[in-house]
Amino acid sequence: MQYYLDGFFPGDPAVAPVPEPYAAPDGAAAAPSAHGPDEVDVLIVGCGPAGLLLAAQLARFPKIRTRIVERKPGPLELGQADGIACRTVEMFEAFDLGDQLLRESYWVNETSFWRPSQADRHRIERTGRVQDVEDGLSEFPHVIVNQARIHDYLLGSMRRSATRLEPDYGLEFAGLAVDRGRERPVTATLRDVGTGAVSEVRARYVVGCDGARSGVRSAIGRELSGDRAHHAWGVMDILAVTDFPDIRLKAAIQSSERGSILLIPREGGYLVRLYVDLGVVDERNRDGVRAMTPEQVAAVANDVLHPYTLDVKEVAWFSVYEVAQRLTDAFDDAAGRGTDPRVFIAGDACHTHSAKAGQGMNVSMQDAFNLGWKLAAVLRGLAGPELLETYSAERQPVAQELIDFDREWSAMLAAPPRDPERPELGGVDPAELRDYFVRAGRYTAGVATRYRPPSDGGTRLTGEPAHQALASGFGIGTRFHSVPVTRIGDALRTELGHAARADGRWRVHLFADAGRERFDAACEWLASDPASPILRHTPGGWDIDAVIDIRGVVQDPHREVELGDLPELMRPSKGRYGLIDTEKAFSALTREGDAYDLRGVDRERGTAVIVRPDQYVAHVLPLDDRDGLAGFFAGALLPAG
Repeated sequence: MQYYLDGFFPGDPAVAPVPEPYAAPDGAAAAPSAHGPDEVDVLIVGCGPAGLLLAAQLARFPKIRTRIVERKPGPLELGQADGIACRTVEMFEAFDLGDQLLRESYWVNETSFWRPSQADRHRIERTGRVQDVEDGLSEFPHVIVNQARIHDYLLGSMRRSATRLEPDYGLEFAGLAVDRGRERPVTATLRDVGTGAVSEVRARYVVGCDGARSGVRSAIGRELSGDRAHHAWGVMDILAVTDFPDIRLKAAIQSSERGSILLIPREGGYLVRLYVDLGVVDERNRDGVRAMTPEQVAAVANDVLHPYTLDVKEVAWFSVYEVAQRLTDAFDDAAGRGTDPRVFIAGDACHTHSAKAGQGMNVSMQDAFNLGWKLAAVLRGLAGPELLETYSAERQPVAQELIDFDREWSAMLAAPPRDPERPELGGVDPAELRDYFVRAGRYTAGVATRYRPPSDGGTRLTGEPAHQALASGFGIGTRFHSVPVTRIGDALRTELGHAARADGRWRVHLFADAGRERFDAACEWLASDPASPILRHTPGGWDIDAVIDIRGVVQDPHREVELGDLPELMRPSKGRYGLIDTEKAFSALTREGDAYDLRGVDRERGTAVIVRPDQYVAHVLPLDDRDGLAGFFAGALLPAG
């Protein structure tokens, strides 16, 4: 974390100073309503994970006026989702929230599998344990923490931002109208839940993060489509006394006749979440299943766990839900309609599914991260509005993959264990369940998403893989898989991926060739040639790394490299005082190994790896492919005015 670039200030450096004087992007004075401004750049509807992640992203840009509203009277206090995938922890690190999340959460280290005993099918027995996340998949673990705490982290990030953004609670969305001929074309109607008073907000863009029953989605004529799985589960967060030996391990438990349990230990050392199979539901029994009490669900859990017992002392949160997999055909008001998008939806407004794959909250926040940097780029004048068309084009296929995975995984969890003596009854073999879990590990860790290039139906934000062999471990279209490096300026052993902040900047990592000739030439061209994407797309008066942040990795040990001998681009002057940034250059060598070997980087030729603001690899190019570098950014960014 860098600070003091433009002068020293006392207090907590994590709290951004408020710019003086603060003005709206168009210079207009604020026109506050009873709750907040009635003219904004972005109105966010809903304070779930997607809405708060988007608000935290936009709050980092003082000249973007953002407002977020929520119909509930205050922040979420408990319950709902709890699984945080490795990929999400990587994203939270970019928001400076990784340390807090890891400190408070339960780390999922292993998963155990239980099935009916071969000797007595009324008793369960452990069939095996597997490592939850394969080695080397991420520098971060899979963790568990209450969704309310995730909200708290993001609310804190908003409050520490230069905008000091706070939600407006007690306001519900009541409708919208779009007039694309106006400067702020979207007029949203809000209703005060307490008084019934109606107000209007005029916005450049509106984002509906208002859940599965989204009013914003309905207002733009989009619908969720899909099916119920006709299977119900009870979910409860409990404090309990039990002799079940794996109470502090994630566990998939199959009984012979009473269904299944997915057990998830929670943060704090004592709290446990149970997903308890309540069986098939239809119109005849649906109301009865939904009316089940925590005591009744706990009784079912005890039947599944036999011969072990579970004495529930306190229920912190409880719900009964029916699995449904549904998806919206597009995530904005324009896709397939021949116009520019002005209204977007994210999270549960776009896709719904079971909770047992642990993907809902994670994928929802990734929706918001994808959209947030694009909105910021357009509103700051760095990219044209056509950039926003890539949001639905990229995220809708990802949601479809989630639905397909969730359908298969939920069916396997709900199926009875196969009885080897009565195979004609069907069911799922416990070994099959375990093997599927291992195979799906990359998906459940959140790192399986791949954005496609144009030749495969994708967008221009993903390059063609002609030069992928130069860095085989940085798959084009996948999230940037961080690698340990040593920073040359201060000998810090760090992660290269942690150079990325949620600040809307692109990153280009230059991996030096064997003799550094191509590396030095690339740095010189990037810093001085008018055709360089840095000079072409960075507005005058901005720091040289304000739009495209260049980082260098060399093959020499850090003690054998003098920072002053590297190109000036690796030690740029920045800020009002022209201070030198000494944190741009790294050695590939650490105790963990060599970054070139770990990520398959070509030692002889080196490579340039372009990384999007949301941490996905956009392209891999030769160091001397100047047309390729310039051309890629010309397709994503506007020339500086």
